[in-house]
Amino acid sequence: MSSAASEADLSDGERAGLELIRESGGIHQSDFWKELDVSSRKGSRIVESLFEKDLIQREETVYEGHNTYYLTPAARDLDFSLLMAGDQLSPFIGDEEVDPHDDTFSQWVMTLAYED
Repeated sequence: MSSAASEADLSDGERAGLELIRESGGIHQSDFWKELDVSSRKGSRIVESLFEKDLIQREETVYEGHNTYYLTPAARDLDFSLLMAGDQLSPFIGDEEVDPHDDTFSQWVMTLAYED
């Protein structure tokens, strides 16, 4: 089943849950159902359904003293292309702000231009 086909079949609650997980990049299940404003039971059902459809990943964890799951988007939903320039990983990952007029940035862009 392709993700497009399975996403078309989602309930409103599942669609909202998937959107929340994707937008947050990851959320604890104990916060997930509160953010969606649903009961913990309904939240658990939504998580289970999304997990079974391979739309999310979940990892057991302890959060605020309670056992819960940490929910993240399925790996196929992650887009690493924004970290890349051609086939090179940007050396500026993690920098709060990149100055486009900085020599370091200019030198890196020039190496990209001459790599072909």
